[in-house]
Amino acid sequence: MTARRVTFALLALTVAQLAVATFVPGLERFEGKAFGARLVAYPVMMLLVPAAWVLVRRRRGGDAPLPWAGFAWIVAPFLVDVTGNTLDLYDTVWWWDDANHAVNWLMLSLGVGMLLERGEVRPRWALGLLVAGIGAALAIGWELGEWWAFIRHGTELDTAYTDTLGDEALGTLGAIVAGGVVATRRSRRDTPAPSRSRPPLPLDR
Repeated sequence: MTARRVTFALLALTVAQLAVATFVPGLERFEGKAFGARLVAYPVMMLLVPAAWVLVRRRRGGDAPLPWAGFAWIVAPFLVDVTGNTLDLYDTVWWWDDANHAVNWLMLSLGVGMLLERGEVRPRWALGLLVAGIGAALAIGWELGEWWAFIRHGTELDTAYTDTLGDEALGTLGAIVAGGVVATRRSRRDTPAPSRSRPPLPLDR
């Protein structure tokens, strides 16, 4: 199964679950979690990077193949998040939310790193730091969005500070791990292959 098909499969599965959560009544696990807004916001966020990539490529007149593997890693966390709600894992598995933030940001940042690998970021440690920094910034932005959408008028204000700090730390940790993976990948790709040329023959005497 190609990365392109995987990307569209992830999108379809996410939208299907969001539609069920929005339009099927009586499902308590989806109540109060703004799934109507997610039905619009999630597909937009999932398609934002691929659409921007295609637009820039067309303006530059390039014909390089699209980085579908990177796109797949970027859209995967949205499916994981929605599936966690569908299976009621957030309310039944105590560690699910924490694991979600770490692993989802690992996947998201890996996808970002795979896109940045196509650029000219040197040296490799700078690429790793860039991936980690972008992932950390996205983790902060996500928590701000959660606060605006769910927390500021909700019932979790008493624990919001601690929970938000923990989620940001776990998201940043996932981004740091992804940065290390991307830097290591770049290191291996940049290392020249050993020469297979025949060793020089001794001089004739």
